Amino acid sequence: MAGQDTKWKKTVIGVCSGIGGVLLMGVASFIWFCLHKKKLARSYTPSSFLLRNNSSEPSTKELEKGENDMGLPLFSYEELEKATDRFNPAKELGDGGFGTVYYGKLSDGREVAVKRLFENNYRRVEHFMNEVEVLTRLRHPHLVTLYGCTSRICRELLLVYEFIPNGTVADHLHGNRAKPGELPWHTRLKIAIDTASALAFLHASETIHRDVKTTNILLDNNYNVKVADFGLSRLFPTQATHISTAPQGTPGYVDPEYHECYQLTNKSDVFSFGVVLVELISSKPAVDITRHRHEINLWTMAINKIRNDELHDFVDASLGFETDETVREMICAVAELAFRCLQSVKDTRPSMLEALEILKNIESRSSGKGKEEDRDISHEDDVLLKDGLVPESPDSVVVPWMSKSSTPNGSS
Repeated sequence: MAGQDTKWKKTVIGVCSGIGGVLLMGVASFIWFCLHKKKLARSYTPSSFLLRNNSSEPSTKELEKGENDMGLPLFSYEELEKATDRFNPAKELGDGGFGTVYYGKLSDGREVAVKRLFENNYRRVEHFMNEVEVLTRLRHPHLVTLYGCTSRICRELLLVYEFIPNGTVADHLHGNRAKPGELPWHTRLKIAIDTASALAFLHASETIHRDVKTTNILLDNNYNVKVADFGLSRLFPTQATHISTAPQGTPGYVDPEYHECYQLTNKSDVFSFGVVLVELISSKPAVDITRHRHEINLWTMAINKIRNDELHDFVDASLGFETDETVREMICAVAELAFRCLQSVKDTRPSMLEALEILKNIESRSSGKGKEEDRDISHEDDVLLKDGLVPESPDSVVVPWMSKSSTPNGSS
């Protein structure tokens, strides 16, 4: 009997030990899961992405220098809040797909533009990093200058740019600064050349802007161009033929081949630049839902007018197309270049460098400094381009894309 009791006790002890072990393992697993989840969540906060540093606090060296590890000056949230008068709506300069830009004045007297990224946009960290990486890596007279940003542990992601006082090209063509005759043809041609110069530089530096549009082309008081907004930019290695990615950009400017095939190339910027050219010629917005359904997108309207020899009906009447022979010749030459940039097949478009050279040649011919011969496209190219089928505007431009803002997509 005693032996049976001993055996029973051993059995009970064994069972209890087993249950206890299982419970202990369960508790340990639960604790490990909670800690791991917390650590994982921390690793994907903006703090870890912004400056590629695994530490959760800024280093003493960083605080002493007031710089991040890209050498970019850091600003405190409080400093920028004060500079913008607590982000006063009256100081708002504009907004886009990722944030709102405010006018500000720093304590040292510098005028700045402060971009405040939307908190509810899950891609704001990527946008922030794109801007920082492109503008700290590249310097060009026609790219906007980035003065600095907030720290990776700041309560908000803020970017600080030089303030460009004269608005955007869109403002002057068909926005709140548009006045007949205020933007003459020679100024518009200069804007086209400056923009082409900036884009050709980006492409030579293996970078695609991916959101070229007149609202991203800023003007100073002398109408010098500053290309801005690099939140959608992508690195494009010279040996690559394309990047497979879901289309992003702004309605009316998105390359139809990119939209259809999900293949991004530097020729996508060329297409968008073609839209900018026809805006400069016509003073019309890139998208206008009040136009005929086949002309909602300006680029389809432009191609139809050029093909039907109706350019005179398309050009802004204030430019002197009908009265000044030199202006008419230049506008026709730029329209021809725009026609090439807007081809639906990317391989028939010029490079940005070629577009820049053509524009400079047009400008120099008008001043009598260039060669006498025209740079017309060959007869074979003419037949190819004018016989090519131009696809209809994507329905997505008409229905869901009703704003001028860039459209962030779920894929980069």
